[in-house]
Amino acid sequence: MAQVLTIGRVSKSTACKVQTIRYYEKIGLIPLPDRTDGNQRVYETAHIERIRFIRHARQLGFSLSAVRDLLSLSDSPNQTCEAADAIARIQLLEVEQRMARLQSLKLELERMIEQCRGGSISDCRVIEVLSDHGLCTTNHQEAGM
Repeated sequence: MAQVLTIGRVSKSTACKVQTIRYYEKIGLIPLPDRTDGNQRVYETAHIERIRFIRHARQLGFSLSAVRDLLSLSDSPNQTCEAADAIARIQLLEVEQRMARLQSLKLELERMIEQCRGGSISDCRVIEVLSDHGLCTTNHQEAGM
Protein backbone atom coordinates (compact mmCIF):
# COMPACT_ATOMS: atom_id res chain seq x y z
CA MET A 1 0.00 0.00 0.00
CA ALA A 2 1.36 3.44 -0.95
CA GLN A 3 2.18 5.90 1.78
CA VAL A 4 -0.46 8.58 2.30
CA LEU A 5 1.16 11.96 1.82
CA THR A 6 -0.76 14.45 3.91
CA ILE A 7 0.01 18.15 3.83
CA GLY A 8 1.87 17.79 7.15
CA ARG A 9 4.14 15.09 5.73
CA VAL A 10 4.71 17.10 2.56
CA SER A 11 5.56 20.11 4.70
CA LYS A 12 8.15 18.14 6.66
CA SER A 13 9.57 16.51 3.55
CA THR A 14 9.99 19.79 1.69
CA ALA A 15 10.75 22.11 4.65
CA CYS A 16 7.92 24.27 3.33
CA LYS A 17 5.23 25.62 5.66
CA VAL A 18 1.70 24.26 5.32
CA GLN A 19 0.38 27.79 4.65
CA THR A 20 2.91 28.20 1.84
CA ILE A 21 1.89 24.90 0.25
CA ARG A 22 -1.75 25.99 0.36
CA TYR A 23 -0.75 29.35 -1.16
CA TYR A 24 1.11 27.62 -3.99
CA GLU A 25 -2.04 25.58 -4.64
CA LYS A 26 -4.20 28.70 -4.58
CA ILE A 27 -2.05 30.57 -7.12
CA GLY A 28 -1.68 27.50 -9.33
CA LEU A 29 2.02 26.76 -8.90
CA ILE A 30 1.20 23.23 -7.80
CA PRO A 31 -1.84 21.25 -8.89
CA LEU A 32 -4.62 20.72 -6.41
CA PRO A 33 -4.18 17.34 -4.74
CA ASP A 34 -6.84 14.68 -4.66
CA ARG A 35 -8.93 14.48 -1.52
CA THR A 36 -10.02 11.56 0.60
CA ASP A 37 -13.65 10.84 1.41
CA GLY A 38 -12.99 12.81 4.60
CA ASN A 39 -11.88 15.81 2.44
CA GLN A 40 -8.21 15.49 3.48
CA ARG A 41 -5.63 16.48 0.87
CA VAL A 42 -3.58 13.56 -0.44
CA TYR A 43 -0.36 14.46 -2.24
CA GLU A 44 1.75 12.52 -4.71
CA THR A 45 5.50 12.40 -5.13
CA ALA A 46 5.15 14.82 -8.05
CA HIS A 47 3.79 17.44 -5.64
CA ILE A 48 6.86 17.08 -3.42
CA GLU A 49 9.21 17.38 -6.40
CA ARG A 50 7.41 20.51 -7.62
CA ILE A 51 7.43 22.14 -4.17
CA ARG A 52 11.15 21.41 -3.82
CA PHE A 53 11.72 23.00 -7.24
CA ILE A 54 9.76 26.09 -6.21
CA ARG A 55 11.52 26.32 -2.86
CA HIS A 56 14.97 26.06 -4.41
CA ALA A 57 14.12 28.64 -7.07
CA ARG A 58 12.82 31.01 -4.37
CA GLN A 59 16.01 30.49 -2.33
CA LEU A 60 17.94 31.64 -5.40
CA GLY A 61 15.79 34.76 -5.45
CA PHE A 62 13.53 34.03 -8.42
CA SER A 63 10.20 35.85 -8.28
CA LEU A 64 6.99 33.84 -8.24
CA SER A 65 6.38 34.99 -11.80
CA ALA A 66 9.77 33.64 -12.90
CA VAL A 67 9.13 30.41 -10.98
CA ARG A 68 5.80 30.06 -12.79
CA ASP A 69 7.58 30.50 -16.13
CA LEU A 70 10.29 28.01 -15.18
CA LEU A 71 7.70 25.47 -14.08
CA SER A 72 5.87 25.93 -17.36
CA LEU A 73 9.12 25.29 -19.20
CA SER A 74 9.87 22.21 -17.11
CA ASP A 75 6.43 20.86 -18.04
CA SER A 76 7.55 20.87 -21.70
CA PRO A 77 10.91 19.08 -21.53
CA ASN A 78 11.43 18.75 -25.30
CA GLN A 79 11.83 22.46 -26.01
CA THR A 80 15.17 24.25 -25.99
CA CYS A 81 16.43 25.68 -22.73
CA GLU A 82 16.88 29.14 -24.25
CA ALA A 83 13.94 30.61 -22.30
CA ALA A 84 15.12 29.10 -19.00
CA ASP A 85 18.60 30.46 -19.65
CA ALA A 86 17.16 33.93 -20.30
CA ILE A 87 15.21 33.85 -17.03
CA ALA A 88 18.33 32.78 -15.12
CA ARG A 89 20.39 35.53 -16.78
CA ILE A 90 17.84 38.15 -15.71
CA GLN A 91 18.00 36.80 -12.15
CA LEU A 92 21.80 36.92 -12.20
CA LEU A 93 21.70 40.56 -13.34
CA GLU A 94 19.29 41.42 -10.51
CA VAL A 95 21.57 39.69 -7.98
CA GLU A 96 24.59 41.59 -9.30
CA GLN A 97 22.68 44.89 -9.02
CA ARG A 98 21.65 44.07 -5.43
CA MET A 99 25.25 43.18 -4.59
CA ALA A 100 26.49 46.49 -6.02
CA ARG A 101 23.88 48.36 -3.99
CA LEU A 102 24.83 46.47 -0.83
CA GLN A 103 28.51 47.24 -1.44
CA SER A 104 27.59 50.91 -1.76
CA LEU A 105 25.65 50.74 1.52
CA LYS A 106 28.59 49.05 3.23
CA LEU A 107 31.00 51.73 2.09
CA GLU A 108 28.68 54.51 3.22
CA LEU A 109 28.14 52.94 6.64
CA GLU A 110 31.89 52.41 7.10
CA ARG A 111 32.53 56.05 6.17
CA MET A 112 29.88 57.30 8.60
CA ILE A 113 31.29 55.22 11.44
CA GLU A 114 34.88 56.28 10.72
CA GLN A 115 33.89 59.96 10.77
CA CYS A 116 31.99 59.68 14.04
CA ARG A 117 33.63 61.93 16.60
CA GLY A 118 32.38 59.93 19.57
CA GLY A 119 30.98 63.01 21.29
CA SER A 120 27.38 63.92 21.92
CA ILE A 121 24.48 63.19 19.60
CA SER A 122 24.45 66.86 18.57
CA ASP A 123 27.89 66.24 16.97
CA CYS A 124 27.25 62.68 15.78
CA ARG A 125 28.23 62.13 12.13
CA VAL A 126 25.96 59.09 11.83
CA ILE A 127 22.91 61.14 12.82
CA GLU A 128 24.07 64.04 10.63
CA VAL A 129 24.47 61.90 7.50
CA LEU A 130 21.18 60.09 8.07
CA SER A 131 19.48 63.49 8.31
CA ASP A 132 20.91 64.73 5.00
CA HIS A 133 21.36 62.31 2.09
CA GLY A 134 23.40 65.00 0.35
CA LEU A 135 26.27 64.23 2.75
CA CYS A 136 26.55 60.68 1.37
CA THR A 137 29.28 59.91 -1.12
CA THR A 138 27.45 57.04 -2.82
CA ASN A 139 24.07 56.77 -4.51
CA HIS A 140 22.50 53.96 -2.52
CA GLN A 141 18.88 55.00 -2.71
CA GLU A 142 16.39 52.42 -3.94
CA ALA A 143 14.17 53.40 -6.82
CA GLY A 144 10.86 54.76 -5.63
CA MET A 145 12.10 55.82 -2.17
